[in-house]
Amino acid sequence: MSGYGQFCPVAKTMEVLDERWTVLVVRELLCGSHHFNELRRGLPRISPTLLSRRLQTLTRAGIVLRLDDGGRVRYELTAGGRALEPVITALGEWGVQWRSQLGDEDLDPALLMWDVHRNVDLDAVPGGRVVLAFRFTDVEPRTRQWWVVVEDRARVDLCDADPGFPVDVTVVGDLPTMVRVWRGDLSWSAALREGGLQLLGPEQVRRELPGWLRLSRFAAVPRPAVEGEPA
Repeated sequence: MSGYGQFCPVAKTMEVLDERWTVLVVRELLCGSHHFNELRRGLPRISPTLLSRRLQTLTRAGIVLRLDDGGRVRYELTAGGRALEPVITALGEWGVQWRSQLGDEDLDPALLMWDVHRNVDLDAVPGGRVVLAFRFTDVEPRTRQWWVVVEDRARVDLCDADPGFPVDVTVVGDLPTMVRVWRGDLSWSAALREGGLQLLGPEQVRRELPGWLRLSRFAAVPRPAVEGEPA
């Protein structure tokens, strides 16, 4: 992109960051995605070509390193890239407080489940294999069912096809309710009490499940005192 022709450090920073998707690519790297396909799963609406261009731009700007990872390309943030974390966090906190309203176009089961699977609390889940199933009642069949497989508190996989393992607990409900729980707008207990979500499985596992799934890092950010202001 062309520069702003200003010596202001805000202008110089935005010469790198204000292209569409760039800040979200940094967000994904901060969240632990390091390979191209991982980045795409966290950014499902970006084209592979555009993602490649954004990574190239960030690499030239000294924000991202492109490394060899045993025959695969691995992307890591440089010290300067990691220093953007408080900036990204501040943007998210501002969005919770002042741009918190969601439309149907913002609801994506694939993106939600990608976030859920990478926020499993490995210290809280039991040892061995733990399988969590999610079924959304209000989305098209292709994206209706998901499985999160935790192996020995060390590895978490997200599956959009049945992995064939016994399921410990199933979460059934509509997508907007699960998104509201994930964002911290609605508690698990309220969602279950109101019927937006239902847990299927042994009682002890149903009771423990909410403690296994950490919420969005922005769930604890205070919401506006007046609902919907400003939207």
